[in-house]
Amino acid sequence: MDVKGKYVLVFGAGKSGIGAAGLLLHEQAKVILYDGNAKQDPEEIRRKLNAGADVEIILGELSDEVLDRLELVVLSPGVPADLPVVLKMKEKEIPVWGEVELAYRVGKGEVLAITGTNGKTTTTSLLGEIMKAYREDVQVVGNIGTAYTSVALDTTEDTVTVAEISSFQLETIEKFHPKASAITNITEDHLNRHHTMEEYIRVKERITENQTMEDVCVLNYEDEVLRAFGEKLIAEQKVQVLFFSSLRALQDGIYCQDGTIWLAENGEREPIVHTDELKILGQHNYENVMTAVGMAYCAGVPMDVIRKAVCAFQGVEHRIEYVCEKNGVVYYNDSKGTNPDAAIKGIQAMNRPTLLIGGGFDKQSTYESWIRAFDGKVKYLVLIGETREKIAETARREGFHEILMAENLEEAVKICADKAEPGDAVLLSPACASWDQFDSYEQRGDLFKEYVRAL
Repeated sequence: MDVKGKYVLVFGAGKSGIGAAGLLLHEQAKVILYDGNAKQDPEEIRRKLNAGADVEIILGELSDEVLDRLELVVLSPGVPADLPVVLKMKEKEIPVWGEVELAYRVGKGEVLAITGTNGKTTTTSLLGEIMKAYREDVQVVGNIGTAYTSVALDTTEDTVTVAEISSFQLETIEKFHPKASAITNITEDHLNRHHTMEEYIRVKERITENQTMEDVCVLNYEDEVLRAFGEKLIAEQKVQVLFFSSLRALQDGIYCQDGTIWLAENGEREPIVHTDELKILGQHNYENVMTAVGMAYCAGVPMDVIRKAVCAFQGVEHRIEYVCEKNGVVYYNDSKGTNPDAAIKGIQAMNRPTLLIGGGFDKQSTYESWIRAFDGKVKYLVLIGETREKIAETARREGFHEILMAENLEEAVKICADKAEPGDAVLLSPACASWDQFDSYEQRGDLFKEYVRAL
């Protein structure tokens, strides 16, 4: 669709919406920027746009008169596709894209796209570093912090765009077609948005929707859902599949065995890297490395370039991030542990007695598996946020009773500092989203570091 001269509504006035509005203006669309929050200041929104941007801003209710004008809607990722007003748009047969679809249609070059419940950000960051070591023009975009729409105009046919893609963004793709895709894993998450696990899985698997046998999808062999999905793709000859495994040797694929990550291909195997050479720790990170290596290899990067970049990679902020040591106690920021499965990885990475800060926004998750993963490591569980009573009740049912309540994160840090002994660790790994008390997991992690350093 050529958007020139067309009335396009951008739904959501956050970072993604602002990026989409700017891109549409460049493409000479007539842009309406809409947000359902009537309390926002339209002038503050306008200041985020380029000076002189000719954008109509609407807040609160969306009238039928406006709906009747629309020829395209671009949804920000935070806007559910099943909102009554969005369903009304679809009933009127107005095309509804996400910002990823818009950016893809305007952008040029190759796209390498990563989704999954956990590991997306680390994998995307690492793949970005590998590609930058080999290709001159690389953009790293998506949930990782840079809106895809904000860089689409900078891409050329020589650009490689490495994109972290969420399930929210995959809901609204149409022609989005990555050369290489990956699904790191699938565990329970965002059920408040997708309602059922089946729908969450379906949306994640859409990343391969437009791929062909000239493309590749990298999948986790040890994830039962993804193994079955990969076998289905192979049987249908939909797309080439490259499996990785952290638990067994594969005939063809990438696997970790006895501390070495191997590439097996055509009956031969080649060592890629020994895990002792890596700066990021834990089995989940070895899986992230295998995902990124597989995608880079399929994108034509020589193995010596991949090896060097992987060994240099230091990880990402807010993911089991070392903060500092105070009075013999080591503090770690794992604010990106926004669901139980991610938080389990955080606990598993700890190698000393741990005081754990958890709790936050309720995404309708269950917490039994997280509590069971404490495995004698957790001395105290300090809870904050709207899920704290729910988690405490689950912990007691699972036989864990060393539970302390805090009103906020600052108080939780002080409680931990008071209870911790030299040789202990304090870990912020909430198993919940941040939106009850914070704007984002980044803000939560930054404040945690600030409170710790102020002790």
